[in-house]
Amino acid sequence: MRSLLMAAAISLAFTLFLTPVFLRLFRKWGWGQVIRTPDAIENPSHEAKRGTPTMGGVIFIVGTIVGYFTGIYAGGSEPTLSAMLVLWLMVGFGAVGFIDDFMKVRSQRSLGLSGWRKIVGQLIVMIPFGILALNFPNDFGNTPASGYVSLFRDIPWLNLMAGGLVLGWALYLIWISVIGVATSNSVNLTDGLDGLAAGAGVFVVGAYSLIAFWQFKQVCGEGVDPSVLSACYEVRDPFSLAIVGASFAAGLIGFLWWNAPKAKVFMGDVGSMAIGGVITAMAILSRTELLLFVIAGVFVLSSGSVILQRAYFKITRGKRLFLMSPFHHHLEMRGWPEVTIVVRLWIIAGLLAVSAVGLFYVEWLSQVNG
Repeated sequence: MRSLLMAAAISLAFTLFLTPVFLRLFRKWGWGQVIRTPDAIENPSHEAKRGTPTMGGVIFIVGTIVGYFTGIYAGGSEPTLSAMLVLWLMVGFGAVGFIDDFMKVRSQRSLGLSGWRKIVGQLIVMIPFGILALNFPNDFGNTPASGYVSLFRDIPWLNLMAGGLVLGWALYLIWISVIGVATSNSVNLTDGLDGLAAGAGVFVVGAYSLIAFWQFKQVCGEGVDPSVLSACYEVRDPFSLAIVGASFAAGLIGFLWWNAPKAKVFMGDVGSMAIGGVITAMAILSRTELLLFVIAGVFVLSSGSVILQRAYFKITRGKRLFLMSPFHHHLEMRGWPEVTIVVRLWIIAGLLAVSAVGLFYVEWLSQVNG
């Protein structure tokens, strides 16, 4: 527990107290927000945000790394492969977002990486993650990830590796890549209002940290209570996942102090992509991939509304389902104040996170009592 609490406290303090230092550097380097012209025309309030320091995701990325390593060494433990994989996706996806942000800032236009180039960058990060995650078993034979599709734990009849070595690896890499690309881009779409993505990210990653901690208390192995043996979790390094998740969530809370309406800094694509990377890694490594749809429901809402808008536009040949997508911009166009939208979506994110954790616990009870 000392490691977990120390990691969270250091990460929180780092982003809360050092963000003003980073902001001075960002202003000096000219890292100001670029606003898309359509946004400024359809919603003039967005024009007032032009020039606000951006790429603030760098702050909580660094804060998470500092918090995690300080926490584990303070607790007398060492880094684990699972935690390093989480950090890999955080930094890797963040790097893709950083390149996108830097191109926008340098050209002072909202045109960074094209959609396909972003996806290629994300795949370059995801594939090594997938390969490493399905190797290096521990003493109990558990690798960080598994070849199964998972909900609350691995689903026995959804073994992606059952089709043979080549086909199995192909299906597995495609599956986790879809999760990574979809999740990171969903968070990116949600990052359109002050504090929205950061606040929702706190609930999502916090819920995953709680799930990982419960898995640590009920992990299969020596010393497990025989009465709950049927419900134990075959997850590698769950406590380390809880630590890195707590460090990231705490870093987001500290960053949110400066990112909440009216924002003093924006996270940029470097931040939203990093959040997506952490959520992806936590879902895959905690063996709760399909539960992601509930835990990260607010992010699913954003990407889902964009998909529905485009599909409806094509089917009806020019009609719109929403006034503007993603959904939070539709609410803006309906006249909702930005703060109202953000707070209410935070509430929804919190309710979804609590519901997902509750479902996870109910499934564990059913295994114990079954």
